[in-house]
Amino acid sequence: MKHSRRYLELMKQVDREHEYPLVEGVQLLKKVASAKFDESVELSINLGVEPKYADQMVRGTVILPHGTGKKVRVLVFAQGEKVKEALDAGADYAGLEEYIQKVQDGWLDFDVVIATPDVMRHIGKLGRVLGPHGLMPNPKTGTVTQDIAQAVADSKSGKISFRVDRYGIIHVAVGKVSFEEAKLVENVKAMVATLVKLRPQGAKGQYLRKITLTSTQGPGIKIEKQTALA
Repeated sequence: MKHSRRYLELMKQVDREHEYPLVEGVQLLKKVASAKFDESVELSINLGVEPKYADQMVRGTVILPHGTGKKVRVLVFAQGEKVKEALDAGADYAGLEEYIQKVQDGWLDFDVVIATPDVMRHIGKLGRVLGPHGLMPNPKTGTVTQDIAQAVADSKSGKISFRVDRYGIIHVAVGKVSFEEAKLVENVKAMVATLVKLRPQGAKGQYLRKITLTSTQGPGIKIEKQTALA
C-alpha cells in the first residue's frame, strides 16, 4: 500500500513495535493528527475468539461517557402513538410503510434503527439491506423495544452497537481528535470494560490480544492492554 509523504512523516513519530500506556497513546494520537478536519478516533481490539462458532460471537452495546462526537441520525419503525413518542424524544425519522419503502429503494441516511416489537414482522424483509450495515434492529442491542423514548435518548447520547468481525476484531469510533485527552481515555476504558464483561465462555487463552488507536488519517498506535482496563 502506498502512503502519502505526510503520512510517512507522521509514521516516523510512532514506534510501531511499542505498546504505549493509554494516556501516552492518546497524547501521541492527538499530536500526529494533522488533517484539516476534526478526525474521528477509531479503536480496534483483536479478541481471542473464533466468530464462526456461535458461542464465541461477541456483540453488544455500550454508552460512551462522552459520546462519539458525531451527530447520530435515528430512524424509528413504529405505528400510532409510538411515532409521536419517537419524534418527541428526538428521533430524526419515525413511521413505518413510507420508511420501509425508502429503505428498499436504497435510502440509508441514518446511523441507528430502532423498532417496536409489533412492527418487526413488517421490517423483516429489510434484513438484506440493513443487516450488512449492522443496522437491523435486535432485542440484544436494545433496538427492539417498547420504551422508544429511552432507546432514542440512549442512541443520541452516545450509545453504540458493536459486533466482532470474521477476523475476531472489534472496530468502533470512540470520539474525535478535538476531545480532551481525559474524555478519550474514559471512552476507551468504557469500551474495553464492556468487552471484558462480554467474554464468551468458549473463548480460550488470551482474550484481549491487541488494542490499537488511530485517527481517520493517522497511523495506528498500539496500546498497552493493562492500562486500558478500567
